[in-house]
Amino acid sequence: MEASRKRARSELLDCLWEYQNQHGYIRDEDMESCSRQFDISKIELEGVISFYHFFHRRPSGRFIIYLNNSIVSEFKGFQRVREAFERETGARFGELDPGGVFGLFETSCIGLSDQEPAALINFHPFTNLNTLKVRQIIASLKQGVPVDELCDEVEDNIRYIPPGKRAVFFREYFPGNSITKLGGMKPEEVIEEINRSKLSGRGGAFFPTGLKWGLCRQQEAKPKYIVCNADEGEPGTFKDRVLMNAMPGLVLEGMAIAGYAVGAREGILYLRAEYSWMKEKLEKEAERLYRMGLLGKNAAGIEGFDFDIRLQLGAGSYVVGEETAMLNSMEGKRGEARVKQYYPIERGFLGKPTVVNNVETLCAAARIIELGAGHFLKTGTVTSPGTKLISVSGDCHQPGVYEIEYGMKVEELLKLCHADDPYYIQISGPSGECISMADKGRVLSKDDLSCGGAFMVFSKHRDILQILLNFAAFFKEESCGVCTPCRAGNFILQRKLEKIKLGLAQRSDYDDIRQWGHIMQTASRCGLGKTATNTLIKALDTFPDFFEVQQGEGLTRKFDLNKATEEYEKFKS
Repeated sequence: MEASRKRARSELLDCLWEYQNQHGYIRDEDMESCSRQFDISKIELEGVISFYHFFHRRPSGRFIIYLNNSIVSEFKGFQRVREAFERETGARFGELDPGGVFGLFETSCIGLSDQEPAALINFHPFTNLNTLKVRQIIASLKQGVPVDELCDEVEDNIRYIPPGKRAVFFREYFPGNSITKLGGMKPEEVIEEINRSKLSGRGGAFFPTGLKWGLCRQQEAKPKYIVCNADEGEPGTFKDRVLMNAMPGLVLEGMAIAGYAVGAREGILYLRAEYSWMKEKLEKEAERLYRMGLLGKNAAGIEGFDFDIRLQLGAGSYVVGEETAMLNSMEGKRGEARVKQYYPIERGFLGKPTVVNNVETLCAAARIIELGAGHFLKTGTVTSPGTKLISVSGDCHQPGVYEIEYGMKVEELLKLCHADDPYYIQISGPSGECISMADKGRVLSKDDLSCGGAFMVFSKHRDILQILLNFAAFFKEESCGVCTPCRAGNFILQRKLEKIKLGLAQRSDYDDIRQWGHIMQTASRCGLGKTATNTLIKALDTFPDFFEVQQGEGLTRKFDLNKATEEYEKFKS
């Protein structure tokens, strides 16, 4: 692929994906071509490529297998499945098999926590894996069966919606029902309706949506952009996956409504690479809306309102879920968070005013315009109106997505999902907080447990240290490494947890953990470092008896001289 014109830097990720998909990796000659097309140095280009998990600079096999290593996968049989892949392919993880056919790689959560263990093979999903299923999959691939004929159809697993037609999201979707309401409304009236509903961002920050749209509308610079953050990377979270799979048109309508409200003409849906299998479905839905006249020139029949949507595929990076890191990624740069000199609504994509909302927020906005703010205000609490989508996984018999009314107690959600002897509950993923059954009376709302989306249940048979070590390894791997507190802190905390596991920790190690937590929360550049220690610090306070047992006497703890010399004595005799 070669181009005579100089290409816009914002096309770089797409270009790299073309090379990656064509050859299985990005070759030296591809680097040369890219360097010429985008007029950037190969050194800078190497920096971009190396930032993302799914770009390879060496051959990675005809079948690239990414096995999810999240904590839910660990507890559901990850190790056995991992061994089965190595046994059946003849490859080791992180390497190719001798024939160069299979490449095995571990990756963090792929948004399938309700169907673990799960993997992606050439970015096609394979769920509920076991050793027998792995053997059958690899045998079929060796026999020439196409991957797309073998992969699984991902279940939505919508387990609960509010009774009495109170649901906001999971009700029947009719294309155009939301966006056509704009014909009788001025942009300011749209923003006012969103403000009246008290809708707040559903990605975890909970910033008032109407306020964000209003501030963006006030910006004089043009063009303006709407960005849908579909980079749902928090382990244990998969609600946006279900929304896009079950009703892809709703999120596209939400983007158009936001565009009308703020005066934008272009929307960009940033889809995480792990959801590549949904890309075609989203594109076909966009085409359908174009054919219906709901997108494009004079969208929804509104004279002068032109709105187009395109998809941007990510390349694997948790930190890109942060809005400014995502904007950098869209601009063809390393997906590192920007220094917050300006907010995206002031200077976002390409330095222009930009609204960034996640999938759930945009879907909620579309329903509010369709049904009215009054319907939204009927549910939830006074300060937390509406419903919230919760991704439930772990030790429960009904994992899936639950559309709950704000104000539901933890105990009620545990009953709904048929939790299995719950003991440790992780709220909002690894960057959130953990609670125990002593907190079962607490409620899910912005005033109490402001759950961003993930609700992982673990029984008393699970090892808390294994959970925390998995989280620590995740944050260490996903840190972009730009700032020292996060880069060094995550490494040190992982080592402290390993020391605790070995029974070698002293009281000073626990003090060090708290001190590093404070340093990272205070001095880290972006949300990853600021929240990476939330769960660990909370666990020390929530489960003090557990950690008291783990505390040792230093290096003399658990040292057994007889066991240490056991092998020597065998040979000696």
